[in-house]
Amino acid sequence: MKIDPANVVIPGDKLTGYLLSKTHPIGRYKSTFFLGLGYSPESPAVLAADLTTLLLSSAELGDVTEFGQKVLSRGPITGPNGQTDRVVAVWIILSAESSLRFVTAYPEG
Repeated sequence: MKIDPANVVIPGDKLTGYLLSKTHPIGRYKSTFFLGLGYSPESPAVLAADLTTLLLSSAELGDVTEFGQKVLSRGPITGPNGQTDRVVAVWIILSAESSLRFVTAYPEG
């Protein structure tokens, strides 16, 4: 699947308030993983860039939901501390839009 990087949307608060948050009810469990790779809420652009790179290299169509077309990307990412681990990132193309919006990411396996 060919992705135009200009159409990729990752809201900063989705990273700082969710994936990298130690206090978010759901995100705090994922934050342990991403903080362990060296990502930080002070530099969310680093994680955004790595998730976008993963998307551009491994996008595959997922389910169609009532909200739109899901897109999955899976593979290794190397965090700022040099550790590498595999992740799954979920994206969605909302109905009547062309942008790929970041939904979530989690460790693969």
